[in-house]
Amino acid sequence: MNYSDITVWTIILVLGVGTFLIRFSFLGLIGERKLPDWVLRHLRYTPVAVIPGLIAPLVAWPDATGGSPDPARMIAAAVTALVGYLTRNVLAAVLSGMASLYAGLALIG
Repeated sequence: MNYSDITVWTIILVLGVGTFLIRFSFLGLIGERKLPDWVLRHLRYTPVAVIPGLIAPLVAWPDATGGSPDPARMIAAAVTALVGYLTRNVLAAVLSGMASLYAGLALIG
């Protein structure tokens, strides 16, 4: 589609205001007040929900391969998830994922 400059800038401004209002609702309106325990319990799961959403496209459709799935990256992601789950150690998961990615790229190509 071919959007006009006015349409693009309107979309950017509306999204910017919306993003500001979402953040302001937590930071500005709640401020120094203590959040209820049920809210804090749900907020603990935010990184667990966001990180896979950021990582999954990079694994499934990496730019390095032109957007096509790559077995080396899939194996590295699986190894990272498995080591992280078994050891509960972020550093061990990251290092094992890196090692398996480099090994996979060397072996598979």
